[in-house]
Amino acid sequence: MIRVAIVEDDQEIRQVIQRYLDSLEDFQCKVSFESVEAILEHLKKEDHPDVILMDIGLPGMSGIEGIRIIKEQYSDIDIVMLTVYHDSQKIFNSLVAGASGYLLKNTPLPEIKSGIESLLAGGAPMSPHIARKVIDHFNPQKKKLRKTRLTPKEQEIVVGLVDGLSYKMIAARMNISVETVRFHIKNIYQKLHVHSKAEVITKSLRGEI
Repeated sequence: MIRVAIVEDDQEIRQVIQRYLDSLEDFQCKVSFESVEAILEHLKKEDHPDVILMDIGLPGMSGIEGIRIIKEQYSDIDIVMLTVYHDSQKIFNSLVAGASGYLLKNTPLPEIKSGIESLLAGGAPMSPHIARKVIDHFNPQKKKLRKTRLTPKEQEIVVGLVDGLSYKMIAARMNISVETVRFHIKNIYQKLHVHSKAEVITKSLRGEI
């Protein structure tokens, strides 16, 4: 029996994944939490899960901070990130902190299941886009050829576009005006030699930004 716990602040997502995993014959997913602090309290008193599915953007302590603490205190627990974030810094910070896998939230439920099974069989489950970024990071030729020409703010806007956010939502996330978002996007188009949001997203998913 594979015991899984979930740390996810979106109640709907948390409940959907928990119900699915707990319905499987070889899985048990009886507990889920909305914060790192909550699962840390649980781990002090209860049996430990085999695997924790961990979000990054959480209220209070971040998921990456949570990995470090949990792995220091409970090294036998495997942690798989399940998040919307796909920028390289968060991926590598998570892996350095001790994550055993990295899946995006749009991963279908059966693939989350097979990812956990792969993990316990000695694998390291990763969404294809994440695996590509990890491979590129360790490929000297790729690193030499790839140039990041965007500013940090422009890169953050690209992340918003890939996440499917509107200009208004990106502006709210970054605490800037919609006009400022449009200004940055115009610069992004010029730097990347593209003419549409779809082209920007495609370049990002290919690891070309």
